[in-house]
Amino acid sequence: MSDTTDAEASGALSGYRVIDLTQMLAGPLCGMRLGDLGADVIKVEPPASGEFNRTHSLAGAYVNGEATTFLALNRNKRSVAIDLKHPDGVAAFRDLVRSADALVQNFRAGVTDRLGIGYAQLREINPRLVYCSISGYGQSGPYRDRPGQDLVVQGYSGSMWAVGKMDDPPIPSALWAADAMTGYQAAIGILGALLARERTGTGQHVEVNMLSVVMDAQAQELVTYLNTGVLPTRSAETSAHAAIPAPYGVYETADGWITLAMCALPALGRAIGVARLEEMTDYDDGVRFRDEVYRLVRPAMKARRTADWMTVLDAVNVWSGPVYTHADLERDPHIVATDALIAVDHPVAGRVRMPTPPLRMSETPTGVRMPAPLLGEHTAEVLGTLPGYDAERIAALAADNAVRVTPQPETPATDGMPADARGRER
Repeated sequence: MSDTTDAEASGALSGYRVIDLTQMLAGPLCGMRLGDLGADVIKVEPPASGEFNRTHSLAGAYVNGEATTFLALNRNKRSVAIDLKHPDGVAAFRDLVRSADALVQNFRAGVTDRLGIGYAQLREINPRLVYCSISGYGQSGPYRDRPGQDLVVQGYSGSMWAVGKMDDPPIPSALWAADAMTGYQAAIGILGALLARERTGTGQHVEVNMLSVVMDAQAQELVTYLNTGVLPTRSAETSAHAAIPAPYGVYETADGWITLAMCALPALGRAIGVARLEEMTDYDDGVRFRDEVYRLVRPAMKARRTADWMTVLDAVNVWSGPVYTHADLERDPHIVATDALIAVDHPVAGRVRMPTPPLRMSETPTGVRMPAPLLGEHTAEVLGTLPGYDAERIAALAADNAVRVTPQPETPATDGMPADARGRER
């Protein structure tokens, strides 16, 4: 395991070094989550412009020139800018790999082998390395060379037909669910391989592909279809999932929208004043009379405000919740009370607000030790810890454009952020 700083000492993965060669969402999320757990995550990027999310921000949004997409997915990482097409850059990268415990990459199949940094090639210099490959469809098969993108994979997976009305077109998820779930699965695979290495002393190749992950997330639907031939069937009325009994869905209220999950129809009928629902005492009535239930519930829900319905429905144990915008979410009292949003100093963007790491650990807390790095901000710092990489050699590599060295700012821009608003350990 690599040396650690005092700031990393409390994390569960303190002492582990992870090389992050990824871009966009799934891979960076995996690396960030390992960093939240205390790992020393080294993000290796192309020197010219860095990874994709530095220059392609969500909705074209930037904070003082820094892309929000990059800020969101790259905290707790150090940036080392190396040209992996430059022979001296590849040599420096391979020296860095000797100090690593894990590596995660999401190049298309075959690219890392051509660069000389594939699993078989790096295993020769570091047999303890856990090497994780993230792809759209796996490292073999007819789709191995196709691009893996969230929307495209959703289409392949069959999931778009589970939402909406009978005559609706396929409806994609608004969440980057395929990407996010793949990032988490990759992190789980890396953690499992590191645990196995404690017993065996050797690393291994971990492969995760987006299509398999989304299929796994539909285990209930696929097991049902594969063993009974029953497909989710949309109804004439809008529903949130074609295989779930009514009233499962989203409903307009007097001042907004509310969700209703699975519930006992008689209890719902009494709460909203619809006597017909009180007659539906069988759980399967929500399937048999699905369209009727939706037609009865929709107009009834418009009679009260969302908050009033929440009080009424909570009292009879009908699962429900408001439909928020991001602005509503920010103001929600539970979000405020639980410190679900934090702010972190960034040397250029200033005060950056973001969701708090979702894991809570009693003995090895997660936390935000550093914001997303500037491109090449840590090249000299990281390479300087490797044997034979003194300041003169690093300067020579930079002069030859094999690496990029970005001077670290003397003082971070705080934008008036109070000290207690910085990333809290959890």
